Amino acid sequence: MNGLDATLAALADPTRRQVIDLLRRGPRRAGELATAIDTSGPAMSRHLRVLRTSGLVEADSVEHDARLRLYHLRPEPFAALEAWVGQIQQLWGAQLAAFKAHAERRRKAKP
Repeated sequence: MNGLDATLAALADPTRRQVIDLLRRGPRRAGELATAIDTSGPAMSRHLRVLRTSGLVEADSVEHDARLRLYHLRPEPFAALEAWVGQIQQLWGAQLAAFKAHAERRRKAKP
């Protein structure tokens, strides 16, 4: 699975999108994420594993306690997703512009 496929697969789940939304506000521990989303610790661990495997999220140890991990977003997969969506938007923008030009030509050609 390539990076974009992994990103889209990870974001297909609504709980993981909630995790992403929470992490946009700043790093958090797994327990904080589970509490905020009202899910169990084991379920949150599974979601975080998918997000880490896809490269969307990274975990760092807390300096004073190596057992604690703070999860945060990685910008690279989101930049790749944004670039891909931009290409799709560009394609549709060109298609809509061509359709508009065609419709305007037809309107002007009618007596």
